Amino acid sequence: MDDDIAAAVAARLAGLPPLRETIAAHDLDARKRLGQHFLLDLNLTRRIARAATPLSPGTVIEVGPGPGGLTRALLLEGATRVVAIEVDRRAITALQELQEAAGGRLQIIEGDALKIDLATLGPPPRRIVANLPYNVSTALLVRWLHAAGDVADMVLMFQKEVVDRLVAVPRTKDYGRLSVLAQHVCSVQRLFDVAPSAFVPPPKVTSSVARLRPRPAGDRLADLRPLERVTAAAFGQRRKMLRGALAGLFTDPVAILTGLGLAPTARAEELTVAQFVRLAGALTSE
Repeated sequence: MDDDIAAAVAARLAGLPPLRETIAAHDLDARKRLGQHFLLDLNLTRRIARAATPLSPGTVIEVGPGPGGLTRALLLEGATRVVAIEVDRRAITALQELQEAAGGRLQIIEGDALKIDLATLGPPPRRIVANLPYNVSTALLVRWLHAAGDVADMVLMFQKEVVDRLVAVPRTKDYGRLSVLAQHVCSVQRLFDVAPSAFVPPPKVTSSVARLRPRPAGDRLADLRPLERVTAAAFGQRRKMLRGALAGLFTDPVAILTGLGLAPTARAEELTVAQFVRLAGALTSE
């Protein structure tokens, strides 16, 4: 019966108008202030969806679906519950045709994803699969890192420079606060790049798709805020030695660093993720 339902959904999805027609019909031109760049190539969107499989158990969460290119792909690749969060009312109207074709598998929420609790969106396992709006992509990711216990997997598209930072290692120019936070909470993998020509309108930069899979609860901090504070202080003045950069956080940063076996004269980019976690622990106990 499930195969029959899936086949019926696929047939209805195939009967939908092309995405370009949907965009034209609903005056859904991409808006810069919303960070919108639409993916219309179904082969590419299905490649992104397949990277997040299995999609059938639990809930798939998509942020910024726009005209629904990736949404269609998620449904075609077997997602049985997709929750699409969209702040642009024009897109909500365009997505309603897709919702009707999806046979109860698509829920549309009009709202700001930065204000929505993931745990309220459906049963686990929850997977976030999204072509993120560029202007809020980093803020969304940091919010989700704080809620890692509510997510099984994330397959996300960012500007390439953001993924460069996510996967960066110590002593490289891209290594920074986001690298430490993401790699402590998740295993991070760059999957593939996407050329500007794949989007409407084309952005000025290359994009990249990455997978972030949260580590077991016992392998990551329950509270990320101390790690955020030490990384913000250290990388906020990355040219300074740590003894100076951390002076605003610790009464005696030299004693703290020495006690942890770290050189007070080191700079932020020299520390590993694990060493930053130890610093965060020292901040909590001070």
